[in-house]
Amino acid sequence: MDWGKMSRAERDAAYNNSMAVKNSAELNAEREAASAEFRRVHPCHLDVRYGPRERNTWDLFPAADPNAPCFVFIHGGYWQRNSKDLFANLMGGVHAHGWSAALPGYTLAPDASLTEIVGEINAALDWLSDNGPAHGIAGKVMLSGWSAGGHLTAACLGHRRVSSGLAISGVYELGPIRDTYLNEKLQLTDGEIEALSPLRQPMVRKPLAITYGTAELPPLVGDSRALHARRAAEHLPGPLIPIAGANHFTIVTQLPKPDSELVRQLLLLAG
Repeated sequence: MDWGKMSRAERDAAYNNSMAVKNSAELNAEREAASAEFRRVHPCHLDVRYGPRERNTWDLFPAADPNAPCFVFIHGGYWQRNSKDLFANLMGGVHAHGWSAALPGYTLAPDASLTEIVGEINAALDWLSDNGPAHGIAGKVMLSGWSAGGHLTAACLGHRRVSSGLAISGVYELGPIRDTYLNEKLQLTDGEIEALSPLRQPMVRKPLAITYGTAELPPLVGDSRALHARRAAEHLPGPLIPIAGANHFTIVTQLPKPDSELVRQLLLLAG
């Protein structure tokens, strides 16, 4: 990709996952229906407030053992779409292994800057550290997320409550985003691009598994490979996991399955 010679339409298409996956609306609808059912079956700790803004709430799914590992999953949508409740079914795979699970909500752009969004995830993790045991969640936290949530996973991996991470199909270099339709709501500043691009920051010395689908758009594949290469060059733990044939939307269908590759990797991260 010669970014400097591409038209605006070509740059937009380079990050437009919905356009690239023709049945994305159908895949999203299936996940959302399954998530509504998962929340119906596990209704006891939903929309628990951690901060003052409307979306500053957790959905918590504690395990029978309070000290079981906890899978914290940050939803995607390019920091400007979706909500935590639409991804609840993805907790099914680890929940079947006796883990706790939790999904934080966060304010979307343009109502929040990316700096504020990262701050909200860190505030949510602060709350979980202080209040999780009262809701039956006291074990180690494996932080994860998809798409924008993959970026937020890498950006917040250093939080004291986090033991390790699984970043799924994330964007780890924000510079090109400013040249696309995504920046109409994000309005990224030079300082944010520098401070919030995981590829520009010192590597966090915790285990981080990085995964992507081999049928994803080139920038997301490239960012995943580049972040793993940076970490590998510093001998930091965590595998690179290409999921053969998966696209940006089918890759998350692994998470509800207890015997899938991504759930197996989470079990390995937990030790």
